[in-house]
Amino acid sequence: MPTRGYAGCSAFLIMGLMVNSLKCWVRKIPMKAIVFYEQGGIDKLRYEEVPVPAIDSSEILVKVKACSVNHLDLRARRDRPEVQPFPHILGSDIAGEVVEVASDVHTVDVGAHVVLSPCIPCEQCPDCLNGDENLCDFQELLGFQTNGGYAEYVKAPAKNAVLISGALGYAEASAIPTAYLTAWHMLVTRAQIRAGDDVLILSAGSGVGSAGLQIAKLCGARVFATASTDKKLERARRMGAELTINYTRTDFSEAIRAETGGRGVDVVFEHVGAATWEQSVASLAKKGRLVTCGVTTGNMGQINIRQMYQKQLTIMGSALGTTSELRTIIRLAEQGKLTPVIDRVLPLRAAAEAHRILEARENFGKICLQPDDIGHTTGE
Repeated sequence: MPTRGYAGCSAFLIMGLMVNSLKCWVRKIPMKAIVFYEQGGIDKLRYEEVPVPAIDSSEILVKVKACSVNHLDLRARRDRPEVQPFPHILGSDIAGEVVEVASDVHTVDVGAHVVLSPCIPCEQCPDCLNGDENLCDFQELLGFQTNGGYAEYVKAPAKNAVLISGALGYAEASAIPTAYLTAWHMLVTRAQIRAGDDVLILSAGSGVGSAGLQIAKLCGARVFATASTDKKLERARRMGAELTINYTRTDFSEAIRAETGGRGVDVVFEHVGAATWEQSVASLAKKGRLVTCGVTTGNMGQINIRQMYQKQLTIMGSALGTTSELRTIIRLAEQGKLTPVIDRVLPLRAAAEAHRILEARENFGKICLQPDDIGHTTGE
């Protein structure tokens, strides 16, 4: 018995030494990452070698398998004052494999496949304690106030890890956090859409727009969609949109009223901002709900107050969502009830090209970066 006990201790010691050796090996090998040293144009992005991040007692280290690109990345690169630290690594939507777990972490193991919830709340303010972590005034966002997933490795709080199964690929998983979480919180949590609702999805070719279209259909709504090209409109129809409108050629509020016999829609899914605001409000039926999460064309929009109260309209804001909601969305995706829409997968070194495509609005769905340099693919 003593001999077996000693042998067991020796084996445990050897395993510990192996884990420590692996950590040291990871630390000694620099990782490839896209970094920028100052804000500005696409030319600021550089593909360089940087140190692998060291984790603290509540964090995990994830080998990035895929990271999706967001409009927020473009704004962070250009001028958002909250961005830190510098040199900075972008990327909020991250899926990968856990390669290191800190001493105080007991909720996730090395080798686990995870997607990272992008919001890091303080967990102490009244909003966090009430379960409204996405309202936290002290929250940080992965890749925004921290370094993110445009890299071979990223560190994150262990509490942000959501397990994924083999039913969901890394690229598909990385397409979910910001777009699908935002769209879910907008439509399900805030607007509380119901089966039979008429829902207008703006810019259905964007990441959040394509997510919103799928979620609205999943909830049993009749979906109308806008996009800027006939190709994108065709994709939207294939995804279940019953009426599609090219917003560059048509006042979509007039098309909506014509299609609904002058009634309008129950819900407008707005994320464009100033350029579409008045048409969006005009598209609402009596007791209609407009929910908005973005202002890509500007912050300021006018509203006819008399029209608003006479039609008893509801205008509501929405920002990201909670980790609990993300878990729900991941399970639905694993069951095949939601299918992340991916426009293309690019190698990490092509991050500048991904930004160009997104700025030019040439994509339908998400653009994903993969450190493995697997090459270009398109999602159809």
